Parts: sequence; C-alpha cells; structure tokens
Amino acid sequence: MKTKPYPLLIAELSANHNQNLELALKSIKAAKEAGADGIKLQTYTADTLTLDSDKEYFKIKNGTLWDGETLYSLYQKAYTPWEWHAELFSYAHSLGLLCFSTPFDTTAVDFLEELKNPIYKIASFEINDIPLIQYAAQTQKPIILSTGIATLEEIEEALQACYSVGNRDVSILVCTSSYPTPIQNANLARITDLQQRFNVKVGLSDHTMGSTAAIVASILGANLIEKHFILDRGLGGADSAFSMEPLEFQEMKNQIQIACDSIGESHYEITKNLESSRMFKRSLFVCKDIQAGELFTPDNIRSIRPGYGLEPKHLSKILGRRSKCDIQRGEPLKWEMVDS
Repeated sequence: MKTKPYPLLIAELSANHNQNLELALKSIKAAKEAGADGIKLQTYTADTLTLDSDKEYFKIKNGTLWDGETLYSLYQKAYTPWEWHAELFSYAHSLGLLCFSTPFDTTAVDFLEELKNPIYKIASFEINDIPLIQYAAQTQKPIILSTGIATLEEIEEALQACYSVGNRDVSILVCTSSYPTPIQNANLARITDLQQRFNVKVGLSDHTMGSTAAIVASILGANLIEKHFILDRGLGGADSAFSMEPLEFQEMKNQIQIACDSIGESHYEITKNLESSRMFKRSLFVCKDIQAGELFTPDNIRSIRPGYGLEPKHLSKILGRRSKCDIQRGEPLKWEMVDS
C-alpha cells in the first residue's frame, strides 16, 4: 500500500538560544534527535529591522506577548548574532540537517549567500517587501513565502515578484501571525485553497500549541511543517511561550507519520489480509436438519456469519425450492444442494 509522503519538519530556532551560542548548538542537536529534517535561523539585527526610537509607532501593544517593549529592544534580545551563523550552519550540516535562514534585508541575503544558504524564507511581516523578495529570488534558490498577515493580493504580488526574476521554485506557508495562535484560528482550509489558486507547494508555519494543527495540515497535503523549537520552555525568552520542546516535537513527528500512512491510496482490491477477514461476512447456512426433497424455508435456512455459504442475495431464489440431499444443521448452503 502506498503512503502519503511525509512533510519536511523544520525546527525554527528563532530567539530560543537566548543569546547563548552553546544553547543554540544544543538546541540544534536536540532538534536532530527529536526527528527534525532541518533547522531554520533568522538573519537580522535590530538596526536592519527597525529604528532605535521610543516614539509610539515603535512601541509594541495590542495584546501581544511583548507589549510594553519597543521593536528595537525586542530585536536586540532576539536576534541571532551573525558571527554565529557559519558555526551553526556547519554544525547542522555535520548532523545531517538541512539548515537555512530568513533574511530581513538585502545585506542579510548577501551574507547568507557567502554561507551557501540553500533556501530563503520570507517572513510574514516582510510579505509586502517586494524589493527584498526579488533580491532573494534572483539567487534562483527555492523561496518560501510565509503568509500570516497577507491578503490574497499580497500573496499574488509576492509570487509574481519571484516569477519576474525567473524563479518559479516557490512555496507558500499558511500561517497565523498571533503568538500563540488559538487552534480555532489556524484556518487550515487555506492549504488546499492556496494549492488550487496558485498551483504551488503549500506548507504550515505553525504557532498553535501542540501538534493537532500540524497533523491536520499534513493530511491536507502540507509539504513542510515549521514549528518553533526550544530545549525547555522554562528557559524563557522572546518566543519560548509558543515553542515546542524536544519530546513534543518527536511525538508530533510520530503522529504525522501515522496520519500520513493512514491515508494510503484509493483502491478497492481485496488484499490477502482482507480475504481472510471476508470469511466472517454473512452467508446462507442450514439452521435445521433438512431431508432430501424438503422445501427450503425461512425456518431452515438463514443469513448468518461466517461466509462459507451462498451469498444472502440468493435467498429469494432458493426459498420454495427443494433440497437434492440430506443436509445437517450448521452446513453452509451450496448450489449443488438445491434442486433446479
């Protein structure tokens, strides 16, 4: 039986290194041991993302995990030092992990090109930065577009930005940019809708707690699942509250594989296993001793389990006809027992 291919499972390191290189390396190793296929980094500095300003524009509010901070102060604590990148890439590769990053400006793309970064993911909040998308896409490496805050028009524009520089190796990630995302807001129906609308591969960047959304997304055809990964949520940090610990990640992978295996393929052939089970279906059996020449009636033949006798669909043809021979109770009824 064919099974559905498993989606690529990406552990998003994000800010969960807490500015500690040793913790970042341990996290990568733990992700590998938990079954991740790849590790994703983020390449920015506070200065490449925003301005160091206390103006109201730059203050975080509206009920997020980071309310009260400025964008600059948050990104200063959350960014992955660029001087770590080479070591993180090398270590991930040594473990057999795919390693790639999200650039947040063109200088990050240039820097990642020096590291031979194999894939560029565009974050949800950069979906409208068409120059950045074109700059990354012109490397002709695969592009992944996260769509957490995007309108359909913005998704179309981002795709066209890639296509305009000759890059058609583009995937879309369904995403809800709230942290954590309530499961009822995951809106996973977008996976099949985006596949049909744009004829591209679609995955999930999942900010819900637990693995339910990831499992459902896999069944719906997601080719990639990305989850924020942390050694222990108790470590704290900017993204810890909605990140997945190693044992949770491992269980998610197991459940995704079980779910994908259960899909199988659409066929109605009777396998050997099914053939043996079919013997427990119903068939016609003699339920009272019958003498030769005696009429078959509802009193002496019945449709019961198991399936060694004639199919029950023949009952109306047999009732009222006579037996060719003596038949003991408990014998399956055969055509050769029925007088023509």
